[in-house]
Amino acid sequence: MSVSGNPNTDLYSECAAGDAEGNETTPLLINGSVPTRAKGASFASSVFNLMNAIMGSGILGLAYAMASTGIIGFCILLIIVSSLAAYSIHLLLKLCDQTGINSYEDLGGKALQKPGKVLVGIAILIQNIGAMSSYLFILKSELPAAISSFLSPDSTGNAWYEDGRLLLILITLCVVLPLSMLPKIGFLGYTSSVAFFFMLYFAIVVVVKKWSIPCPLPHNITTLSASFQISNSSDSECTPKLFVISSKSAYAIPTMAFSFLCHTAILPIYCELDRPTKKRMQNVTNVSISLSLLLYLISAMFGYLTFYAHVNSELLLGYDMYLPRDIMVMTVRLAILVSVLLTVPLIHFPARKAAILLLCGGRPFSWLIHITATLTILGVVLLMAIFVPDIRNVFGVVGSTTSSCLLFVFPGIFYLKISSQPLRSFDSVGAVVLVVFGVIMGLVSFSVIVITWVQSV
Repeated sequence: MSVSGNPNTDLYSECAAGDAEGNETTPLLINGSVPTRAKGASFASSVFNLMNAIMGSGILGLAYAMASTGIIGFCILLIIVSSLAAYSIHLLLKLCDQTGINSYEDLGGKALQKPGKVLVGIAILIQNIGAMSSYLFILKSELPAAISSFLSPDSTGNAWYEDGRLLLILITLCVVLPLSMLPKIGFLGYTSSVAFFFMLYFAIVVVVKKWSIPCPLPHNITTLSASFQISNSSDSECTPKLFVISSKSAYAIPTMAFSFLCHTAILPIYCELDRPTKKRMQNVTNVSISLSLLLYLISAMFGYLTFYAHVNSELLLGYDMYLPRDIMVMTVRLAILVSVLLTVPLIHFPARKAAILLLCGGRPFSWLIHITATLTILGVVLLMAIFVPDIRNVFGVVGSTTSSCLLFVFPGIFYLKISSQPLRSFDSVGAVVLVVFGVIMGLVSFSVIVITWVQSV
């Protein structure tokens, strides 16, 4: 369930590529010449790796996004965001071919000198902190329910394991912190490969359980069997909305941007690809984004058609009342928790690297700096996870700021600054569209979210 991409991205050195014109069939070069190397990752393996970089905690918030925009509105927005994500990757790949750079930060430096590199580093740091916060928020909300579901129904009361914040602190100190302290955690990358199967299983459970919860939704029930007789909801609540416009709609596009961000992993995966050409990598991208789009759409659609307007901003929480001890729900919750637990140190690694690079430059490795950065970042993430009341706030704020920059604004600006193509060329116009869309989407969404917060105080 990676948000920031493959944890092994730092293993690759600079990749020079192709001719200055970004020829579609020019193979990726290393140090200016065709390398002699072992066989790289296959097409299928690269698709799997990129999907693993795409799929993340955003899948839990997309059903809420559909409830906030309507089925047709959600589908249109999801297709637009995914298409623009694929197009922005196309621009990044062209820049890689033209400059021989395989690092997002270095592209920022190439385009805007040191300020550009710093901006990208800050965006990646904030993005990864937001991602880690969303994962720890899932632990805080899901872990008490997971523990309770495996205990006897008679075990009720204010037990310590029912306090999500206490559990979160214990898990962070006992598991997340030791793993994050490791200077190299590449071995954890192998565990992240199971995340895609957990996401697939999650989508299957959401589809299957659509027919296990009745509509209108029951209230104040003790057993599901009684739910058909006890209901305070109206039948109109079981009618799906095609278009919805409200203040909650402002969270939709940022959540989608958060869900499709994989751009920091694109160039390293390109370097790792067997017979790397821009066209081949673009095909990897298109297949990965299309399959992720399908999985996102299925889980969001059936999650929404289960709870309708009552869908929770963190979808799994919605099943607690109606299917408290369902085996499939229990197992998918456990799978998500294990995946989340192992993913947080992976996301922490590039966040710490960006922070140290921003503050200390290219200094040699220092345990003091390493430990200080680790504790500081984890402290900030833990505080956010504990005190943020709703995961949609994380998706909304991070999605409308750093996600929109990394997904839309930066690729467009970098292409316009680095590429020698005329401003009226197709890709230059497309880059302008990316920048305009990203800026408008980010400003409007963030403004509405802030206004909603102010009004609710």
